[in-house]
Amino acid sequence: HRRFDYRPKTDPYCQARYTFCPTGSAIPVMKEEDVIEVYRLQAPVWEFKYGDLLGHLKIMHDAVGFKSSLTGKNYTMEWYELFQLGNCTFPHLRPGMDAPFWCNQGAACFYEGIDDAHWKANGTLVLVTTISGTMFNQMAQWVKYDNETGIYYETWTVHANPDKKSTVWFDSYECSKFIMRTYQKLADLGAVFKKIQTNYTSIILFSGEPIYLGNETSIFGPQGNKTLAAAIRDFYSPFKPHQSVREFFVDLFKIIDRVILNHQFYLFYNLEYWFLPMKSPYLKIIYEEVPLPVGSKASFGA
Repeated sequence: HRRFDYRPKTDPYCQARYTFCPTGSAIPVMKEEDVIEVYRLQAPVWEFKYGDLLGHLKIMHDAVGFKSSLTGKNYTMEWYELFQLGNCTFPHLRPGMDAPFWCNQGAACFYEGIDDAHWKANGTLVLVTTISGTMFNQMAQWVKYDNETGIYYETWTVHANPDKKSTVWFDSYECSKFIMRTYQKLADLGAVFKKIQTNYTSIILFSGEPIYLGNETSIFGPQGNKTLAAAIRDFYSPFKPHQSVREFFVDLFKIIDRVILNHQFYLFYNLEYWFLPMKSPYLKIIYEEVPLPVGSKASFGA
């Protein structure tokens, strides 16, 4: 996943149904001698609206919790979409604009408190490691860097086939990937993780070798490819990103239908368009184990 030099200003056209990070705060500086417990947090996505519905599909949201021994204060850190999932997954087709318009950014959110009931009810709240205040402060610096340079949310993972050792054409960039990066950073700083099972959700598309199509200018600009531009607009036409979660799923099934009937998917990734020649089983939601990391001092400054 490509890193960017800075985060672009958000366009006023992009409206969030729910405010991003409403109670967010700056990450505090911890005393070096503090001992901080680190918790793995996981619960079904959109639980606050749909109860455990998505828990049965194993579509989970991940976060990480911290508890300071010196102050007794708890904190939660997570990474999610600025304008909700529909906007990160599908663009708007705006009148008078040739190119699909994307409202897509993801970012970290840090706030005081851990909503124990939320994470425990249908999910997980478990201690995974203990770190020093110094390590926490180093992690905070890394979060700032990660947040300023990794700005686009990516819903889809794209594999060549369902085999475990399959080629990964594109990797997703979402809440769980941020948590895995955070754990890896802590491991590299010297954190030792407990031996517990950790599972994460992936939404995987299956495709033959992707075909590079170009960027917004080369496809939709004055010298662009009109036929290709029309095909991409048509592909995205069923979606209405400003919508409820229920409508999002209706749209999602419309696209799955198109993908399976036509074996086609147009992917927008790192500001570029790709054509995916889709193949069976087309799409899978998997919930699989990814072990907690082991530190590698070699990648200390990475």
